Formats: sequence, structure tokens, C-alpha cells
Amino acid sequence: MMQKISKYEERKKRARKIVSYLKKAYPTQKSELLYRTHFQFAVAVILSAQCTDKVVNKVTRVLFKKYKTPHDFAKAIPRVFEREISSIPFFRNKARHIIGSAKKVITEYDGRVPKTEKELVTLPGVGYKTAHVILGDLFGIWQGIPTDTHVKRFARKFDLVDSTDLTKISKELETLIPERDWRYVNNGLVLYGRYVCKARAHDCSFHPLTKIWPIAGSRWPKT
Repeated sequence: MMQKISKYEERKKRARKIVSYLKKAYPTQKSELLYRTHFQFAVAVILSAQCTDKVVNKVTRVLFKKYKTPHDFAKAIPRVFEREISSIPFFRNKARHIIGSAKKVITEYDGRVPKTEKELVTLPGVGYKTAHVILGDLFGIWQGIPTDTHVKRFARKFDLVDSTDLTKISKELETLIPERDWRYVNNGLVLYGRYVCKARAHDCSFHPLTKIWPIAGSRWPKT
């Protein structure tokens, strides 16, 4: 008598196929956010929360000509800085977080962006997702899977997780996917969601990942 495969094992098998595709389609892990200095990248990632990279890049093309180092951001006048990023959602909170993070990087980390999750999450505006995007993109350190709206959407679309909380989704995915492949998940699903399978319901039966698990074609979870 055949033994029934557990839900966890089914998810693990499905995740393996999805990651296999992502590794081939998006072999290079590189954010589309624009930056020149490490701290500028940290700023861009903070700004990108609940905002598209396209909008962030439009703002930072101008912003980063004025602000380059943590010292530049730390000296920013809050009201002026708020106005400079006012087209970004939650710009007041983000302005406060960025200026606060710059000051903390200067006083506690010798002006350098930290290289551990434990240190990064002490910075205002930096949570699990932001910390691991910074670690991965800046330093090639992949100690977790960052979950944003794209990762959340596909994790639920393909029934890989039960959670809706972003950090809990990351933890669930990390149990399904070998650590050596964590680097491919966030960037791959972001690009796939941005350019192949967008969030609005549509016929995606012909998309590469939906072919792996056709049931996903009728699943459109809210993000």
C-alpha cells in the first residue's frame, strides 16, 4: 500500500521545482534599486517598503546626488528631507528612520553598514526582510529569505506556507528550501512577479511556474 505524502513533503517537492526554475531564469541576485554607496542602498531598501522600485529610483536619482554617506543623511534637516522624499508612501516615518539609522551607523558601527542580521535590525526602519535584502545584495550573505509582497503572493499562490505574516512566511520557506538556494528566492520571485505574473487576476496557465502546479492558476491571494 502506497504511503500518502504529507502536506509538508508535497510543499517541499513543489518548492524544489519552483526554485530550480528561478535559478535558471534569474541566476544573478541583483536588486533593481539604484545606489552607489552601501548606506544609499540601505536607504533605498527602507524607502522601498510598500513602494515600487521604479518610484524609489525616481526619487533617489535626485536624492543621492545630495546624500551619499551616513554623515550626509545624519545631518539632514527632517522637514527638508521629508519634502525631498514626499512622493514615497509613509515618507515621514521613513525620513525619521533613515536619519536615525544614519546616526546609529555612525555612533555604533563606525560609519559602516553592519554585516549581521542582529546588528541590522537594531537600526530604525530595518526589520527581518530589509536586513536580509541588505545582507544578500551588499555582502553576498544569504542567511535568510526576505519576504516582500511578491514573495508573499507566490508563497501563498503555490500553497507553500500557512502564514500571512512576512517574517513567519520567511521562516516557513526556510524550512522548505535548502540554505544554499535561499539566494534565488526573493530576487527571482520579485522579477517573476514584476515582469511575468503580475498581481491582478489573469490567465497565467501558460506561465512557467503555473505549469509546475496548475492549481496556482486559480489562486489569487491578497497581498
